[in-house]
Amino acid sequence: MKKLMNDPVNYVDEVLDGLSLAHPATFTVDGSSGRMLRKTKSGENKVGVVSGGGFGHLPIFAGYVGDGLLDACAVGDVFASPDMTPMLEAIQHADRGHGVVCVIGNYGGDKMNFAMACEMAEMEDIAAQQVIVCDDVASAPPEEAEKRRGVAGLVYVMKIAGAAAASGISLDGVVGVTKRAASNCRSIGVALGSCTVPQAGKPTFEIADDEMEIGMGIHGEPGVSRGKLKTADALVAELMDFVLPELTLTAGDKVSMLVNGLGATPNEELYILFRAAKTILKQKDINLIQPLVGNYATSMEMAGASITVMKLDDELENLLSAPANNPFWRN
Repeated sequence: MKKLMNDPVNYVDEVLDGLSLAHPATFTVDGSSGRMLRKTKSGENKVGVVSGGGFGHLPIFAGYVGDGLLDACAVGDVFASPDMTPMLEAIQHADRGHGVVCVIGNYGGDKMNFAMACEMAEMEDIAAQQVIVCDDVASAPPEEAEKRRGVAGLVYVMKIAGAAAASGISLDGVVGVTKRAASNCRSIGVALGSCTVPQAGKPTFEIADDEMEIGMGIHGEPGVSRGKLKTADALVAELMDFVLPELTLTAGDKVSMLVNGLGATPNEELYILFRAAKTILKQKDINLIQPLVGNYATSMEMAGASITVMKLDDELENLLSAPANNPFWRN
């Protein structure tokens, strides 16, 4: 294992410390365990927005704390859910008397601990509601969509939630549009190589140099198929065939698309993938709004990429383009 780190036990805490030192105007480490990252400047009179999850996916989850985005985030160990305490502390910090929406991925530990945190918050008269993101089409069939993992679609959903809250609408309004954003996202990824969890010290999975696995999850969960490497154009055509039919798109519809790196894939290759995906949308007369290309939801140093498409209506488009600013998202 080759990593630029000190003791693996301190890996997450030292990263959080580095984030706050590098961007003190944006990030402050807080909470009784030091596992709650919050906005440095806070106190807006609005609905609060929080998230949380295992570490190792920067910028998700903690990297999206900032203006027009999350107010706070609970942070777990690498690929492990936070416990309830930083989740409750994130909710408490974000509440300004208008309630809090919790945007989380569809993972057992995250859901269980956030459910308990929301119950505890309710005992303190804080209205807290969850929106669970299930965008990974490879992880379950459409008729069991509630079982799907939350992956890079979380980027869009957190952005929409943050913008909706910043607009001043009610908790029910924020929850409603955030749920619509989640239901309008579909994602699928491809893995070319494994990552290594610092405390494990060995690759999460094995894959041959000439192979790729379509549909692998961001923690190394099994995908839908493993085979020989394909050209970028052929790969993108296959990925888009998984994603686009579920969105029931017709000519003239609007989408945003994220071509996301999993950690080790060069940006140059992501733009090759984007080129192919954009061509497919153009052939279908689908309008592409505010595309995103880069490392937005990673898996340590996993080699590979994912494609997320979100179907837009006028409200979602406006919220997506609304002002937001932090080191990982600017518009």
